[in-house]
Order: sequence, then C-alpha cells, then structure tokens
Amino acid sequence: MLYPSVDSLKKKVDSKYSLVSIASKRARQMQEEKNMRLVKYVSNKYVGKALEEIATGVLINEETDQNVVYEDEV
Repeated sequence: MLYPSVDSLKKKVDSKYSLVSIASKRARQMQEEKNMRLVKYVSNKYVGKALEEIATGVLINEETDQNVVYEDEV
C-alpha cells in the first residue's frame, strides 16, 4: 500500500489495532450502504477508501468514555 502511508495514518490514529478496526468497520459500511464521504478516491477497494478517509481527517476515531462499564466487563 503506497497511499496513504502507514506513518501518516499513525498520526491520525493511536495504534495499528485501532486503525485496522476503524478501517474495516468503515469499509463494511461503504460496501453495504454505498455512502462515500470523499468526492474522489485513489483506491478502488473499500478498505483503501476507508484509509483515505482517515488520512484526510474525514473519518476520525472518537475517544471512548473510560467510566462506562460494559456488560461483558462485569
């Protein structure tokens, strides 16, 4: 993968795990709903398009509330 570079993506997202998780969820959403956030993409595949959205700042990682306790954590 040449564009966007992993280094530029790491500046937007805190970890590679988070990056993969965000990109895969967005790629699935694009595939199912056909909603695109950018006018033009370099990549033909959905994962590449999701990574482009992250690189441009259109798709961001929201901070989770650390005080929330989920059912499976009890």
